[in-house]
Amino acid sequence: MTTALTAGLGLKPQHYDAALACPADGLWFEVHPENYMVAGGPRLAWLDAIRAQHAISLHGVALSLAADAEPDPTHLKRLTELAHRIEPALISEHLAWSTWRGAYHPDLLPFPRTDEALARVADNVARTQDALQRRIAIENPSHYLRIEGHEWNEIDFLTELARRTGCGLLLDVNNVFVSARNLGFSAETYLDAFPGESVMEIHLAGHTPDPKLGAALLVDTHDAPVAPEVWDLYARLTARIGARPTLIERDDNLPDFDTLFAERQCAESVLRAPLARAA
Repeated sequence: MTTALTAGLGLKPQHYDAALACPADGLWFEVHPENYMVAGGPRLAWLDAIRAQHAISLHGVALSLAADAEPDPTHLKRLTELAHRIEPALISEHLAWSTWRGAYHPDLLPFPRTDEALARVADNVARTQDALQRRIAIENPSHYLRIEGHEWNEIDFLTELARRTGCGLLLDVNNVFVSARNLGFSAETYLDAFPGESVMEIHLAGHTPDPKLGAALLVDTHDAPVAPEVWDLYARLTARIGARPTLIERDDNLPDFDTLFAERQCAESVLRAPLARAA
């Protein structure tokens, strides 16, 4: 686990100047590497400049680790080259698939958690870690409907994946809250059972009720502030497992940098609470 990091923010082009100038201790920034896997240009130059001041995390969205195929070798090569250039503090990906037989689907799609799927995901994670020569973290997904055919519950699947591959886990608390509301399980019970020793990173984000179904279907939109219920779950989690690098995700309806930084400070205060109790 990277212990130097405290609370971070997703880095957006609108905030490059403010991010570069911010002196906060422990602040780090996360980017989707797919936006920076290029040979040059202004966006990569900005990332280099910010990396000189702050730690960077790479949060991938396109390796498609749960697909019934190996990761695309060209994509993995470009990711590896970016990682060598940036030397990120963390690298993470999703427990999902997004490519099939050459077609790319711009979403993080679910799959039945079977023995066969576990073997495939474990192989793909191992291939990725071998290419990067480092450990990565795998994120729990958001769920919107029940699918049939599961042979593993989600926590056991992730725990076994970490055991087989040595990978870490990225625990997205908002994903847990959204999934619990949509599928009708207890978010508290899920978090209490999650293997804290494997958690390398935590994500916090906002969600939105579906425009047609309202609160009956919550959508992981990343376009709103972190909900009070998610803050409560986050405090519950960190009280049990201790502080972990925590990211505030915001991908749409972007406020100014100071507003996002205020949310980051809220996470920072929660992170410090377990430390204060231990002192």
